[in-house]
Amino acid sequence: MATTLKDIAKEVGVSLATVSRVLNYDQSLSVGDETRQRIFTVADNLQYSKNKRHTNPSVAKKKLAIVQWYSESKEQDDLYYMSIRMGIERQGQAKQFEVTRIFQSDTGQLDADVDAIIAVGKFSPQQVDAMAALTDKLVFVDNDQFAAGFDSVLTDFKLATEHVVDYFWHQGIQDIGLIHGIETTTDHALQVPDQRLLSFKLAMDKRHAYNPKAVFQGDYTSQSGFLMMKRAIETLGKDLPRAFFIANDPMAAGALKALQSAGIKVPEQVKLFSFNNTSLATFVYPELSSVNVETELMGETAVNLIVNRLQTGRKAPQRVELGTSLVERDSTK
Repeated sequence: MATTLKDIAKEVGVSLATVSRVLNYDQSLSVGDETRQRIFTVADNLQYSKNKRHTNPSVAKKKLAIVQWYSESKEQDDLYYMSIRMGIERQGQAKQFEVTRIFQSDTGQLDADVDAIIAVGKFSPQQVDAMAALTDKLVFVDNDQFAAGFDSVLTDFKLATEHVVDYFWHQGIQDIGLIHGIETTTDHALQVPDQRLLSFKLAMDKRHAYNPKAVFQGDYTSQSGFLMMKRAIETLGKDLPRAFFIANDPMAAGALKALQSAGIKVPEQVKLFSFNNTSLATFVYPELSSVNVETELMGETAVNLIVNRLQTGRKAPQRVELGTSLVERDSTK
């Protein structure tokens, strides 16, 4: 007997409507990542076959490799990349790909007969060349490789940062600090600057308000956010900005802890606006205002670009940049 939505709902312990909306990739549904993943896992285990009859035979059972530059343990600390991966895996399952996950440190395990690769994160030219040697069906997520001739799925950092600066400006706050990060590819061949730094400087320069003394560079971890905010408090003293834009949620959580440890009230004395809007933003007190990035849609879009290449034979690269939205919470109210 074929598996039904009711069977899946009973196994997971959620409503029939929730199962239906998750399996139909309803982005407006508010449900936790664990529940989403559980629904897809149960559907797979029960061999739910909703999509099989709709799958183009030119795509079905093709081998799709997800290459992640983050290690599994590091991914657990940064839900941003985990969410992108989950979006790839769900859409890959919907399109009937045979999906495997490889970490950058294990790329030697990539099958020579892999049909397509979605590379998530930052990669050096040497690493790009190694993957391109295996397949021309190669898409990069969160890494602009368009100039090198590859499909790329990105977030619009420039407009998102402009919106954050404008948000504070309309509150009458013109002294705005920045805590950002810098990354290095796993082969240590390339250092990747934070696009938010470039966008922030542009937005503040336009308003004649950029202050390099209020800009601090960390490494995207919570500990780094704590240390950078502590440094800001110690070095700026009474000139500490009344607002900070922070590059991701872990760093923002660390910065919040540093402010609280110093007896500086958020948002009364200093307001914080974070980036990515992972679940971590709501796990701290006060909850963090954050730029919402459509991470799952980024993963889904990458799969769709692969499907398009397989079905049409397209050679010209595409660069897809997804918009963001501001989510206001207590850290800025």
